[in-house]
Amino acid sequence: MNEAGALFGLFLSAFLAATILPAQSELSLGYLVMRSDYSMVVLILIASTGNTLGAVVNWAIGRGIGKSVMRLAKIQASPRYQGITRWYQKYGRWMLLLSWVPIIGDPITVTAGVLREPLRSYILIVALAKTSRYIVIALFAEKFASG
Repeated sequence: MNEAGALFGLFLSAFLAATILPAQSELSLGYLVMRSDYSMVVLILIASTGNTLGAVVNWAIGRGIGKSVMRLAKIQASPRYQGITRWYQKYGRWMLLLSWVPIIGDPITVTAGVLREPLRSYILIVALAKTSRYIVIALFAEKFASG
C-alpha cells in the first residue's frame, strides 16, 4: 500500500469510527504504528483529525435535531427533555471528554449538538479526548511491536 493510501485509509477509518457507522480506527492506527513506516506523531494527528471531524458530523446532526425539537413545545416541556437539559448543563461539556468511549461517545456528541454546545469549545474538548486516546493506542502498539 502506498503512503498516501495508508494515511487516507487511517483518516477515513477514524472519521467513520466517530460517526454512528461502525468502524475500528484503533486497528488501523495500531497496524500502521507497528509497521514503523510512518511517524507516530503524523499517524496520531491524522487519526485524531479524522475522528474529531467525524464527531463534528454528530454535533451537526444534533444541531439539526435540536432545531426541530426547539419548535415543539410539547417536547421541550417533557420531564425527560428537561432532565437531559439539566444534566447537560451540569456535566455536559466535560462529559465530552468521554466522547472516545464506545457506545456512549456518539450519544454524548449528538446531545452536545442538540443542546447547542458552542462549536469552538466542542472541538477543543473532543479533540483533546480523542487525541489522548490515540496517543495511548499508538504507544501501546509501539510497545507491543517492540516486544
